[in-house]
Amino acid sequence: MTQVKRTPLAEQAAELLLDRIRSGEWTLGAKLPGETTLAPQLGVGRSTVREAIRQLAGRGVLATRQGAGVFVTALDVSEDWEAVLRRADIVAVIEARIAIEGEAASLAAERRTPGDLRAIRSALVERDARRRAQRGGASKLVDADTAFHRAIVAAAHNPILLELFDGFTPRLRQAMIELLRLRRDHTTDADHDAHAELLQAIAGRDATSALARSRAHLQALKLALG
Repeated sequence: MTQVKRTPLAEQAAELLLDRIRSGEWTLGAKLPGETTLAPQLGVGRSTVREAIRQLAGRGVLATRQGAGVFVTALDVSEDWEAVLRRADIVAVIEARIAIEGEAASLAAERRTPGDLRAIRSALVERDARRRAQRGGASKLVDADTAFHRAIVAAAHNPILLELFDGFTPRLRQAMIELLRLRRDHTTDADHDAHAELLQAIAGRDATSALARSRAHLQALKLALG
């Protein structure tokens, strides 16, 4: 029997249980063995089995009936549920971006140097070139977009904000690539104009406008996900 080898244990235990359901080991309506049986099969503790079952119950695959046990209620996770999870993750990333980038844009408007402005403008030109060329796929456009926003965070001259942004970038990149697969607003002229107006606010040392434009752009992404 295959055992869990890496963390997070509960998530991996849930995937192993789901694989066994998909393989037909337990049919629709079947009752799962108890925790004392499943725990050694999966190589985890009973508390981990309980958490794995709770996760699969939340995904609509299992149901716990008081005093009766755990039963199979679906043979796989629905695509609709997976889409819900993807959207929830993207929304969480956008909310974090609002917190980091909004404040950074405001500070950048107050503190930016001529060199900072050149870097932001250069990043915007590269972003627009990627947008128009449509070469390299979603990942290249996201990388160019991230470089533009990082240049703004750097112009805030707050090392903690920059550290937060850099540490957050891998998660941001993954979520934004997924966002582009769901919708193509990053390729429109209106989206480019929103970035250009943000640059203009920073260049004009208008901290209030920079904050508002940064938040409005990201809020629009969030609201469009529904």
